[in-house]
Amino acid sequence: VQLQASGGGLVQAGGSLRLTCVVSGRAFSTRGMGWFRQVPGKEREFVASISAAGGTTTYADFVKGRFTISRDNAKNTVSLQMNSLKPEDTAVYYCAARFYRSSATLESDYNYWGQGTQVTVSS
Repeated sequence: VQLQASGGGLVQAGGSLRLTCVVSGRAFSTRGMGWFRQVPGKEREFVASISAAGGTTTYADFVKGRFTISRDNAKNTVSLQMNSLKPEDTAVYYCAARFYRSSATLESDYNYWGQGTQVTVSS
């Protein structure tokens, strides 16, 4: 299983970005997916997750109402729509896949990771 994230970039505060993760390999539609982010010098933190069928989504409190996770099982993609971006959202964003169908919030719940995409929000 390989994950390739894209869509990061530089945006002004209040702007929007859409991250997309393309997943190759088997059984994408059976895997829970997640997005995490990391700032240099800090631990990677949970952002959002979605169950295999897309029926359950979970968000970190700091992105609720601003970010939306979605997936397209026909295209093997998971996306993160980020609106009302703040400078504190600046980080490298990673997509992750897990063996199980349910969504999950812990880094240790995930088995495969993408390479990350940089998001920078200027004030």
